[in-house]
Amino acid sequence: MNSGKNPVKGDISGWLVRPASWHLWAVPVLVAGAQAVRVARFSPDGGMDNAIVVHAARTWLAGGSPYDDPHFLYLPSAVLAAAPQALLPPSWLRLLVPPAVTVLLAGAWALALRLHRLPLGSRFAALGLAGLAAGFAPFAHLVQLANWTVTAALALPLALLLAGRGRWTAAGVVIGAAVALKPLLAPMALLFLFARRWRALAATVLVPAAASAGAGLLMPDPAAFFTRTLPFLLKGDDSFVRLYEASPAAVLPRLGVPPGLAGLLAAAAAGVGVWCAHRRWRRADPGPLRLPETAAALMLSAFLVSRPSYDHYLLVVLPLLLAGLPYAGSVARRPWFWLTLAPQLPSLALPYLEPPRRRAFKDALTLCALAATVAAHCARRGPLRSPGRFVGPRREQSDGAARVP
Repeated sequence: MNSGKNPVKGDISGWLVRPASWHLWAVPVLVAGAQAVRVARFSPDGGMDNAIVVHAARTWLAGGSPYDDPHFLYLPSAVLAAAPQALLPPSWLRLLVPPAVTVLLAGAWALALRLHRLPLGSRFAALGLAGLAAGFAPFAHLVQLANWTVTAALALPLALLLAGRGRWTAAGVVIGAAVALKPLLAPMALLFLFARRWRALAATVLVPAAASAGAGLLMPDPAAFFTRTLPFLLKGDDSFVRLYEASPAAVLPRLGVPPGLAGLLAAAAAGVGVWCAHRRWRRADPGPLRLPETAAALMLSAFLVSRPSYDHYLLVVLPLLLAGLPYAGSVARRPWFWLTLAPQLPSLALPYLEPPRRRAFKDALTLCALAATVAAHCARRGPLRSPGRFVGPRREQSDGAARVP
């Protein structure tokens, strides 16, 4: 805080950024730890989605094609990344994977805090992690599934932190490495395009391309991702996957909307979101909010149209948005931001939407409302600058306190 004072009288931000006691830190440790222990007790392979990737790696090590399983939707480079897990006995995976996912999510929150120049030992750091673990249902879902979305949740704030410090090429390498594991962060190429950071853009494309090409040469069917997985994703007619997809392109046909029209509506919404993200990038306000809000708008726009799109994808953007709460003018200070997250409260039961076959409607409601809130925030009027110029963050004070408006 500047001079230890907050210019907004009665603002709680000053209290939030002060150091937290160990008693307060015990809350997120207990909540997140209990979730990991629960998953370890009931998930023999450490999580259903992780088990799919590990099974693909075991199939490859046995001489088969990992793409024989239609639910393996990753690039060939992910097979090599999962190979170490494939060599471990299931009992080890059961014990190691859930805590590892929890630690990675905590790391994503820590990086989001550093991106916003907030102290890692603050009350806000402890309360925010506790809120994510206890108050946001997709957090527990991601730990339970051990989906590799967690790698994107960690890589995005790391890349933005590097970009905020002027290390754009390194940011592109981080995004490219994450895409090599799971192509979720591919829309971040648009951020580098907005910023005219061509080396970062090249790294985003070349790193996963090189990793996948090299790994593909080791596969029995090197082109299987393009001949099997990509058509499966584009067709999107798997009855099991469709039940849990949260994008409007998947949910609207379940309400009677023709699939073609649903796809057009989702694409139009995504296009508006990208336009709003570009407008947010061009706004010339100082401070650390520009990068995370632009990135969040791009990712939410992609989630509107991507197939598949699940509730735990929101954990890629939520830490970025939530970490901006101490800053006046952040999207996290808008009432609609909190209303959009209400359907994901674990204790909230919405009529007719709780059965597993209908949960996608609740997830779609959250996704669409959050995307609209972030887009409206990004599109608000403000001074614009040319899209190629980047306003770097101000230096932090020597005592490590964050400069929060």
